[in-house]
Parts: sequence; C-alpha cells; structure tokens
Amino acid sequence: MRSIRRTLLIWLLALVIFGVGFAGWLIYRQALAEANELFDYQLQQIASALPSEPFSSVLSSRSESDEGVVIQIWNRNGVLMYYSHPRVPLAPHAELGFSTETTPRGEWRVYSAIVGDNVVQLAQPLSIRNRVAAGVAWRTLWPLVLLLPLLGVAIWVIVGRGLAPLRRVTHALDTRHPEALDPLSDRRLPQEVRPVVRALNALLSRLSAALDTQKAFVADAAHELRTPLAAVQIQAQLVGRAQDDDARREALADLNEGIARATRLAEQLLALARSEPDGQGAGVTVDLCALLEGCVRGYVLVAQERGVDLGIEASEPASVEGNPDALRVMFNNLIDNATKYTPRGGRVDVCLKVQEGRPLVEISDTGPGVPQEERERVFDRFYRVGEGADRARTDVSGSGLGLAIVRRIAAQHGTRVELGESQAGGLKVSIRF
Repeated sequence: MRSIRRTLLIWLLALVIFGVGFAGWLIYRQALAEANELFDYQLQQIASALPSEPFSSVLSSRSESDEGVVIQIWNRNGVLMYYSHPRVPLAPHAELGFSTETTPRGEWRVYSAIVGDNVVQLAQPLSIRNRVAAGVAWRTLWPLVLLLPLLGVAIWVIVGRGLAPLRRVTHALDTRHPEALDPLSDRRLPQEVRPVVRALNALLSRLSAALDTQKAFVADAAHELRTPLAAVQIQAQLVGRAQDDDARREALADLNEGIARATRLAEQLLALARSEPDGQGAGVTVDLCALLEGCVRGYVLVAQERGVDLGIEASEPASVEGNPDALRVMFNNLIDNATKYTPRGGRVDVCLKVQEGRPLVEISDTGPGVPQEERERVFDRFYRVGEGADRARTDVSGSGLGLAIVRRIAAQHGTRVELGESQAGGLKVSIRF
C-alpha cells in the first residue's frame, strides 16, 4: 500500500540530493575556472622569473614525477637547452601562449613564451587543477551531505504532523457508530483537508436521506401489505368453511380478487423501489408516438372490461431522450388510474402535442377528478383521496403508489407532471418534457 508520507520523503530527499549534486557541479566548475586562472598566472610568473642568459647544457637528472611544473627551454637555433622532466612525453616544439596538450599521461596545460634569447615552455598536468577544484567543492558540500539524514528525519516528522488532521478524520470515521450520520466537524483542519471532509459530509447527508427514505418506504410497504395479506388469509379461511359450491365459488372469487390486489401492490412497490430518486434517463431517443400507442393498445381490453372508451385524441410526431421502460411504466400508471376511476360509460383521451418545440402529453378522463387542495398530496406514497359521492361510484381499491411512481420517473427525465381539470369535469394529467 502506498504511503503519502513515504512518497513525500523519497521525493523531497531526491530533490534535495539532486539540488546538492547540481550545486556541487556548479561549485566545481566555478572553482576549476578560478584554479585555471590562478595556475595560468603562476605559469606566467614562473616564465618571467627564469634567467634570459643562454644555458650551457641540458640537465636531465631531475625528478620524473608529473607533479608540479615541467620546464623546457630552447635556444634560438631550436636546440633543447633544458628539460626538467625528460621522461614526461610532451611535444618537442613550442606554441606561443596557452594551449592544452593531450599525452599518454593525461592532459597538460602548456604555456610558451620568449624569454631573452630562449624559448621557454612550461607545462602542468590538469589533474592538479581538477583535484584542487574538487577539493574546494567537497569542502563546501560535505556539511550538507552530513545533514541529509537529519533532513530526512525532519521531513518525516514535519510531513507526519501535516498529515495528522487526516488521521484525526480517519479515527473519527473508524470510531463512529454505523447509524451515526451527523456531519464531521471541519474546525482546526487545514484548507487541503476541508474539501475532503465537506465531500464526506455531503455523502453522509445523502446517505442519511436515502436511509430515511428507505426506512419510511419499508415501514409504509409493510403497513400497506399487511391489510391485503390479512384479507387473503380471511378469504382463504372462508373458502375452507364454505358449505356448498355456490358459497365456495363466491369465496374463491373473493380470494382471487384479494390475491390480484396484493400482487398489484407488490408490483407497484417493486416499480417504486427500482426508480432511483437521483437517477437519470438512459440517454436513448424514445419515439413518444409509438410508445403511447403501445401503452394505449395494451389497455384497450382492460378499458373495455371496465366500460370505458379509451383512445388517442391527437398525436404529433415527438421524441425525447430517456429510458423507454421507465416512461412506459409512467404512462401505464396514468392510463390505468384514468380507466379505473372513470365510471362506466365514460371516456379517457390521450393526446400528444408539441408546444414551443417541447412535447406535451395530456391524459384526460371523465371521472371524479381530484380536489384542488389535494392535487399535491396525491403524489405522496400510499396517500389516497378521500371518497366522495362520485369517487364511491367507481368502486376502486388502490394502493396509493401510482402517482408516486409517476412523479419519481418524471423527475428522472426532467419533466413536470401537473394535475388539472378536464373539459368534462374529470382529471387531466399533463406531462411537459
């Protein structure tokens, strides 16, 4: 597992070592330049201090070491008069001024000048100058090299103190109870850590809202399922107690109706649970005309059984981006509600228009409608409008989940669902994309 502390230590030490090395190279180059100037000046001074009289003989018994200065002297006739290190392989000629000569024993700095009647050549190995420059650079840098371990310890401690707020946040999360979703405090935290804590607090807030919604959903679902299941149990007991075939058939019909209601409620609960509140459409282009025609075609027989005239009043070409399955569930719920609450002999009209370039779907019925004061509450889960004289005639039992599913899917697709009054006095549901 990667460690921020170790990574920072390695990179910072690497940068420091690189910086010290680069500084050492610069110091070495500068010291070498100064050493070259100093030793060149020394060669000039030695040459000017030599006697200008002719030498009588060549001295060949000097040291063979390549350290120090090697001197060669010629007379005007080109005869070698003096050679301080005969075995040092230097060129047997003189090039006036400064030059650098490469020999089998390394590079030499050579200075040649005319002194009186003689030509003097002085040579010095460049290794001496390099050693002097390296010594200067090392004496400058060795205190920094000795401080590198202390610098590493200091970096380790400082980075550890800088990461202490992260450890506090981690400890606060580790010791927190799973059900504790209250926000973390961001006091005494550095600016770099506060965005992380705020993001965690936002996540905790969303998680708390999701858990509250889930708890409410489970509680409401359990409450709503209890009634139809209890009814199914009673109806099953009545089937067992039936004394004749007529009573048994009636009890079985009631039992089947109760099972159908419980099944319908379970399906709606699953549809509601599958729709995420913050979800988005699938991004597929959906042909609303074809989708609505399919939904209406699927409910025509159901509407005929209920004695309701269901049809498409108007349909203009329109398409939207979204999830076709979710939109189908939304329209099916609206058409199902309209046909259920419309009395026999009534009608349900589905209309698809395009207003200002935006699709508008309207589903109107001739049922009892929804009072103005309850049009917002009917979108709450498990809420049902109180029965009035007109609503009682429809003889409808429901779960109160249909419009909750409709609003949830509409929110996913960025649409608005509005309830109004149809021209026949019933309910008109408008879906504006």
